[in-house]
Amino acid sequence: MYFQFANVLVFFALAFVLCGLMLGLGILLRPANPSRSKLSTYECGEPPSGPAWINFNIRFYLIALVFVIFDVELAFVYPVLAEITLFIGILAVGLVYVWVKGDLEWLKRLPAEAAPAAPAARRAA
Repeated sequence: MYFQFANVLVFFALAFVLCGLMLGLGILLRPANPSRSKLSTYECGEPPSGPAWINFNIRFYLIALVFVIFDVELAFVYPVLAEITLFIGILAVGLVYVWVKGDLEWLKRLPAEAAPAAPAARRAA
């Protein structure tokens, strides 16, 4: 029973070793040449003006988050609308087919039977 827990521990250890290995390789392989311009605050290519530590009203962040949420949600709504439109189109084609066939009438009319022979035709025979 304890052997099954050992499997989990081995996988956790392997995960930590691999993560450490990847982070260590990243530190060794990437260039590290910081300069004063790289460490300065970036403001759309303009030289910074004033300190970077100023208070912003929280409403700016809230409006930005609400915009992002609804923007992403709208990106998922378009494919759903296309699928719903396709589904309703298939239902409409089926409704038209059944309507033309006459299966929506409550009381169906039987097909006309052969008309009885006219009395004049009987007398002639």
